[in-house]
Amino acid sequence: MREAVPEDAAGVAAVFAPYVRDSVVTFETVPPTPSEWRARIDGRPFVVLADDDEVLGYALASPWRPKPAYRHTVETTVYLAADQAGQGHGRRLMDELLRRCAEAGHRQAIAVIVDTGAGGSVGLHKAIGFREVGRLEAVGHKQNRWLDTILMQRAL
Repeated sequence: MREAVPEDAAGVAAVFAPYVRDSVVTFETVPPTPSEWRARIDGRPFVVLADDDEVLGYALASPWRPKPAYRHTVETTVYLAADQAGQGHGRRLMDELLRRCAEAGHRQAIAVIVDTGAGGSVGLHKAIGFREVGRLEAVGHKQNRWLDTILMQRAL
């Protein structure tokens, strides 16, 4: 596990693209290109799990909202390559990401999780100290379904 660098952009794009194309767990509808990912590797907390140069998963923190008073709150994201799920990598990535967020002076972390009914992401977040603080009903439409999101929060 290490800090993401611009050279990881293609690997991050490859991990994320199947989630965009084949699932409802993200509300993205077009996979971001490596060039777009490169721009996101901009000094914010962003960690990758890699085997040599192959990206197996990543976690990043983004600004929660654009208004200045929210500057100490981040939204967290974690994704793994399909063959890496169920091995504890998501927790390791999130633990490291949250540590880096706290070191950077952030005070709150928010997770916005699409409610697919599967519960894996909610379970992961509960295990690392997030608590459910709300639900937004039918706020996303993808694959001919209206989808809710679960809001979870953790102090850093």
